[in-house]
Amino acid sequence: MNIVFLIAGLAVVVLSANWLVNGASSIAKSFKIPDLVIGLTIVSIGTSMPELAISIISALNGNTDIAIGNILGSNTANILLILGLSAIVFPLTVQKNTQYKEIPLGILAILLIAIMGNDIFIDHGTSNVLTRIDGIVMLCFFIIFMYYTFQIATNADSNAEEIKQQPLWKSILLVVGGVAGLYFGGKYFVEGAVNIARTLGISDSVIGLTIVAVGTSLPELATSVVAAYKKNSDIAIGNVVGSNIINVFFILGLTATINPLPLNPLTNIDISVALLASLLLFLSTFAMGKREIRRIEGAIFIAIYIVYLVYLIFIQ
Repeated sequence: MNIVFLIAGLAVVVLSANWLVNGASSIAKSFKIPDLVIGLTIVSIGTSMPELAISIISALNGNTDIAIGNILGSNTANILLILGLSAIVFPLTVQKNTQYKEIPLGILAILLIAIMGNDIFIDHGTSNVLTRIDGIVMLCFFIIFMYYTFQIATNADSNAEEIKQQPLWKSILLVVGGVAGLYFGGKYFVEGAVNIARTLGISDSVIGLTIVAVGTSLPELATSVVAAYKKNSDIAIGNVVGSNIINVFFILGLTATINPLPLNPLTNIDISVALLASLLLFLSTFAMGKREIRRIEGAIFIAIYIVYLVYLIFIQ
């Protein structure tokens, strides 16, 4: 039954996020808001709703290891698994802005978790916790990132995907149904994950870093691999890098603002792996003097991810 809760809950969360994005985008369109602005705000945040719903529900239920593991695990899987697979499908060319600004911003996001979450080591505190103040700081970084993204898109005169406008009643219904689905789907998904962890004697942290993280990253996986197959490197890489930044600055920031998140000492290992993945992504863009992630690097990414999974399941 727990497996059913897990799978059904995730399916409802992903479907509900899509409803919420479509409904909210349509409502924004009815107020004459440009498609570009809708795409950069509602759509970009909406695609991270599965992680947001599950992280917040986990934190409120006291399962903070799942909330934090979900973010760190998603960021690690996004780079090592998703970009690894995408690069094997077709080598990925990295834009200069992504190489020198967005990827380093992703590295900064992980460093912030390491600094803010290690109060005992840095501040000689009594416990390690991401406080509400830490969450607010992350949200401030998120606002800066959204402003930067908007400026880049505007200056590039990018053609935003046309947003479909639907009848107002249908849009409202989609938003309400999306919010309800995110709550109930996330609730059952977290319950299923926690019960499975307890049955198998696995920690909440490992469940968050593996099943929950990969499950909530499925939309990014599908998007990036298909984009790589179509030889659209910008979407494949931008999807992952943008998601990683939003995961920390927005999702973890909002979650910590709502409910402070204590950090398990072992979490530092997972922070280190997430940081290593981000650094490897950055360094791989300089290989052979080309801004490109080649198939060999994609294979290395996946090999490292497999080793990490083995460590989580059999050692940690």
